[in-house]
Amino acid sequence: MEFVELHASLKEEKGKEANKRLRDQGFVPGVVYKKAEESLSIKMDKKDIFKALHTEAGENVVVRLHIDDAKKKRERTVIIKEIQKDPVKDNLLHVDFHEISLTETLKVKVPIVPKGEAIGVKQEDGVLQQVLWEVDVECLPTAIPEKIEVNIAGLKVGDVLHVKDIQVSESAKILDNPEAVVFSIEHAKKVEEVVAAPAEGAIEEPEVIKEKKEKAEEAGEEAEKPIEEKKEKKEK
Repeated sequence: MEFVELHASLKEEKGKEANKRLRDQGFVPGVVYKKAEESLSIKMDKKDIFKALHTEAGENVVVRLHIDDAKKKRERTVIIKEIQKDPVKDNLLHVDFHEISLTETLKVKVPIVPKGEAIGVKQEDGVLQQVLWEVDVECLPTAIPEKIEVNIAGLKVGDVLHVKDIQVSESAKILDNPEAVVFSIEHAKKVEEVVAAPAEGAIEEPEVIKEKKEKAEEAGEEAEKPIEEKKEKKEK
């Protein structure tokens, strides 16, 4: 596996305002975690971290992180633990790294990609349904697959492909439920009915909830009337 080289430096200031100033200056703040050790706060050039995240490995990229500080240079082998982005602008806000050992297995999420065109779609007017888009894989950092391609060419209408049907290299192990459905080929008409059904219910459901709510409120108001008021009505 190829390592991505990334340079960073220690971040002295902490807090939201300090992080905002860093972003305005073209940096992305981050943290490096390691078991039983104090975490390191770092900053990276946003162009460098952007390149590191856009390799074929995606977010499962193994990074050789070079950290500069006033005393010495540190080198850590890390993977990305969490990425925070601006929900509107999609800009990188913060990146968390986890230091790893190249000789210890770890758990990562790997995307599933269909390969080929199913017979049920091509010849039987069926529709391909992908239920599971990624799986948890346990492997060494040097054996992390970029993606898992699954051959669906032989699937016919009514066929289902499960996790247990997926083949991966001997160096990797899928941790998901073996019986979980990954792909299925459904009749086009059946899919249309399933899609249409929620739309009809979606209109009626709020009305039912509102009606029940109004009745509950009326009952509540009646129950909360003062005893004197109820007594007065009875006397009349």
